[in-house]
Formats: sequence, C-alpha cells, structure tokens
Amino acid sequence: MTGSGSSKTPGRHNLLVILGATASGKTRLGVQLADRFDGEIISADSRQVYRGMDIGTGKDLHEYEGIPYHLIDVAPPGSEFNLFQFQRHFLACFAEISERGKLPILVGGSGMYLDCVLRGYRLAEVPENPELREELLPLSMEDLAERLARATPTLHNTTDLTERSRLVRAIEIAEHNGEASEPWPDIVPFTIGIRWDRAMIRERITRRLKERMEAGMIDEVRRLHEAGTSWERLEFYGLEYRYLARHLKGELSRNDMFQKLNAAIHDFAKKQENWFKKMQSRGTEINWIEGAGDPLNEALELLQNRFEQG
Repeated sequence: MTGSGSSKTPGRHNLLVILGATASGKTRLGVQLADRFDGEIISADSRQVYRGMDIGTGKDLHEYEGIPYHLIDVAPPGSEFNLFQFQRHFLACFAEISERGKLPILVGGSGMYLDCVLRGYRLAEVPENPELREELLPLSMEDLAERLARATPTLHNTTDLTERSRLVRAIEIAEHNGEASEPWPDIVPFTIGIRWDRAMIRERITRRLKERMEAGMIDEVRRLHEAGTSWERLEFYGLEYRYLARHLKGELSRNDMFQKLNAAIHDFAKKQENWFKKMQSRGTEINWIEGAGDPLNEALELLQNRFEQG
C-alpha cells in the first residue's frame, strides 16, 4: 500500500501519537494515518515487545498491511522489558524514522510508556537494588504506591502499576541516585485519543476475547510454558497470560477462566481511561475522537485544522 499524503505532516509537530484503551481500534487508525502521511508505527505496548506472545497481546500483525512497524517482537519471551529499555528503543526508532523523512507514529495504550514520551522525561539506566527490594518486601501495595508518589510526585500515576513487581521497579528507578540523564531531544507530539461509550467498549472487549480464544490463545500459553517460560513469569505478564496459566495449571475451569479474564480486561480498560485523564490533568493535550463514528475522517480533520493553525 502506498502513502497518499506528503512524506511528513506540515507544521512544527514531528510525532503523531494514537492512544486509547484496549480494543479501541488504535492500530487500525494508526495504520490508516501512516498510509496517508507516509509514516511508520512505533508500538507503545508493554507486552507486544515479546516474541511468541502474539494472540494474548493482540498483535494483529495482519492489520499493518505493509506499513513498517517497530518495537514489536524485540525481546525474548520470559524476559523482563522495562520502561528504560522502551524509552531507549523509542528514541532510536524516532531518530531513525525521522532521518529517512518518514513520520513516526506512536500507537498504544500502555500508560507509562506513553507518559515517558509525551511528558519528555528521560530515564537513566538503573540497576537492581537488592537492599531496597528487601526493604520494600513487607510493604503493602498501598504503601508502595504512596512511596512512589513521594519519590516522583510529578512523573507517575500509579493506577497503571497493578503488578507488585512493576511497582517495586518503578520505586527503584525513582529513588536511584546515579548519573544525570541525557537531555530530551526535540520531539513535539500531536496526540489523538480514541474513546468509546463504556457499554460499547465492554462489548468489543468480550467479542475480541472470544475470537482470541477461538484462535488458539490457550495453546499459545501452553507452548510458551513448554518452551521455558515459567508460570511465575506468565503471572507477571498479567491478564491473558495470568488467567490462562491458572487454567492450564488446573486452578480454574475454562468457563471460570474466561469470566474472570473478561472482567479483568474490562477493569484494565477503565484503568487505562483513568490514566489518560490523569495525563490530561497534568498538562498532556489529547484530542479525542469517537470510535463509534468515523475515526479516520475525524482524525484527518483534526490534523488538517491543527496544522493549518500552526
């Protein structure tokens, strides 16, 4: 598919961001806009980085239709890919895509990944701190969240940190006293968000989960475990991998697994929406469009009007 627009959007913006909750249609819109503006997709999904985790993370690679994409399948399954690694990869992709005269388009719903780009705070590489982890061990999730908020009152919204290990890691990064981070490059984003009526997004989530179950999601998790990814690591990846692992271990029947997982994804979508609201309250401009309408035309109108003003 060939791009039908110019090689770069006009005006001062040099990064287009498409965000939204799970099942909102972000990828489809990102691909359509990449086709119009000769762009390339950079994924902002915290689990699509892992190879072999395809159905459960909703990679849907067939949707890209020949559009180049980045930050998908860049880490082995069973490993831990953190926020610092994402930011380092993102900056490299952004520079490389821009140098070729293409438009970088960041697409995803992982709040911390989006926030570290849109708010422009560059992270330093932080090693694990065994002493700190031992100190944090007896603290509750609420205590950990309060500690992170004290360490970085302007940078983090802990609603996205629902896994204890991720919350501990965020504190480890926030309290690190290492070398100063490098300055942030000249990135000026324009952000579009896709939103749906709550009942409609719930229906989309449930329908998509049924489709993924039929596509072999249980077998995918079984293969990952048989290839060496531990149950503990699958638990760490959360949502689909957590509940499917519990089903494969015999802890949940298929029906119970589906019901609990479906409810968990609905809850996750609400947390994503809360994260986006918090981003806006802290100064991030998000231009919202309705998923139930005509997202592409709404987005094109937003871009046209915005860049005409610039």
